[in-house]
Amino acid sequence: MLIERAQSLLLVIDLQEKLAPAIHAGAEIIANSVRLLSAARQLAVPAFVSEHYVRGLGPSVEAIRLAAVDAHFFAKTHFSCAAEPGVLNHLRQSHRPQIIVTGSEAHVCVLQSALGLQAAGFDVFLVRDAASSRTADNRQAAFDRLRAAGIHIVTTEMVLFEWLHQAGTDEFRQLLPLIK
Repeated sequence: MLIERAQSLLLVIDLQEKLAPAIHAGAEIIANSVRLLSAARQLAVPAFVSEHYVRGLGPSVEAIRLAAVDAHFFAKTHFSCAAEPGVLNHLRQSHRPQIIVTGSEAHVCVLQSALGLQAAGFDVFLVRDAASSRTADNRQAAFDRLRAAGIHIVTTEMVLFEWLHQAGTDEFRQLLPLIK
């Protein structure tokens, strides 16, 4: 199954100020989430950003806040975005069955959100180079479990190229700096 731009939305989970410094490969995870947010904005793909327990973990890191200018932010206290009251309805209003997921921590909020979104009927794509945990072991365990559950494991470039669908277009040229 390919990711289709007109059928997908982007969900960036909990890349927040107080947690980000402890995340394994955190700079890469944030950079790739920023790339996806930038591409989503340019290609009119709806984007959502969750912030878990903001009072304790702070807001999203500055790079995410700057890249997510058109995104819908929502606060949550449930680990799963799908369990947070109103979130599923809000995501369904986009009428897009595919959800591209990034964020932290992979073995907690990302895992529970992906499984909850899948149970709610969405096709879920986890961007492995844009999701992580405090430890590499927890990150890998999350990827293994999600793959076994039927969640599609993809990379940032897979998402970008599938959203673009072909080279030689104005959109391709606009997004080329995000790929190089």
